[in-house]
Amino acid sequence: MTPSARRPRPGTPAKPVHAPRGNWSGTVEYGFRDASRPTTTDEVRRVVTAHDHLRVVGTGHTFNAVTDGDHALLMDRFTDVEPTPDGTSVWVGGGATYADVALALRPHGLALRNLASLPHISVAGAVATATHGSGLTAGNLATHVRSLELVTGTGELLTLHRGEPDHAGAVVSLGSLGVVTRLELDVEQDRPWRQVVLEGLPEPEISSRLEALHSLARSVSIFLRWDGEPARVWLKRREGDPSPPPSADLLQAAEEHHPIAGLDPVHCTPQLDEPGWWADRVPHFLMGFMPSNGDESQSEYHVAREHGPAAVEALRGIGAEIAAAAQTTEIRAVAADDLWLSPQHGQGTWSFHFTWSSRPAAAERAAAAIEEALAPLGARPHWGKVFHHAPRPERLDDFRVLRERLDPDERFVNDWVRRVLLTD
Repeated sequence: MTPSARRPRPGTPAKPVHAPRGNWSGTVEYGFRDASRPTTTDEVRRVVTAHDHLRVVGTGHTFNAVTDGDHALLMDRFTDVEPTPDGTSVWVGGGATYADVALALRPHGLALRNLASLPHISVAGAVATATHGSGLTAGNLATHVRSLELVTGTGELLTLHRGEPDHAGAVVSLGSLGVVTRLELDVEQDRPWRQVVLEGLPEPEISSRLEALHSLARSVSIFLRWDGEPARVWLKRREGDPSPPPSADLLQAAEEHHPIAGLDPVHCTPQLDEPGWWADRVPHFLMGFMPSNGDESQSEYHVAREHGPAAVEALRGIGAEIAAAAQTTEIRAVAADDLWLSPQHGQGTWSFHFTWSSRPAAAERAAAAIEEALAPLGARPHWGKVFHHAPRPERLDDFRVLRERLDPDERFVNDWVRRVLLTD
């Protein structure tokens, strides 16, 4: 198979390539001096070997300097999506978004097992940072990766398959091993999904009901603001799953809601228990529209499943400080995996996601307070969001050996990677 995104496009005149200036929400400024937009794998290899320091830029849905660098490599010509003949996986170009994948899979009756809250993000970027959806038995999106095609820092083209020694180290790499040109993802048969929102969850009861609430559906999210107001619970289930049992105190919403209280839900996926296409139910936001609020930054911390109730109570203790800076908080569940830099490595986690206002200083202060509150519980940050400190990953030394082997000249090491991964 040779995806068309890897072939030259004759007759197309060269256009100036403008380096991206900032992330998706405008809260992080990039320092790129120039950029390249290759159209073939061979061009990627030439770009890599021609530059001392470069970083791949996808959809810019990161909220720290993980993406920043001297030379930007734009992969938006690599968007082909091609299911394998046996219908169990799909090859995805290194610049494709989850919306691209969903639309391409639809005619084949195929679906992904899970999605993050919005389908606008690039697959390669989400995988590299262990971005996730929700579900007690659902791993993060990196766990979908069967195979990974990578141009290393030496310009070599490698394909790493699940079960091979380097695969678990290379999937979640924070872009520090090379350029992902293609990924092979697990797929399943497409079935309709439904979504409902339950209202009236008292904040003081969240810690004691965390496990029970997340057992109500295949994918569950709890939204709250830590201001004492009742929380809402998003339930997403696949056709054929049992309906959630009736609750004496939680009522199904009769109208649709935005995850950020008070915003118009016009761009949100349908929530009134109507069956529909999986890609229009599993995320919170519809493809084709501005996701979330757009003027924000984000933080996220993961704690082991056994520490979930304690984490909720620790956050309630600093609720006023969180509420002063946050637009919303989302609590989700993520299953354990064996990927070296994954926050779920060796443990299922509760994910506490914070959408901050556009005031970076307030977000930084609140993130520091959260890290202090959750530090005794071993909280691990989401790599692509605002954080100050990260516990040392158990397999970090192994990852450093792999990184040095694949990128000995540190072409893909920026200041952020050096500080977070390479400095003790």
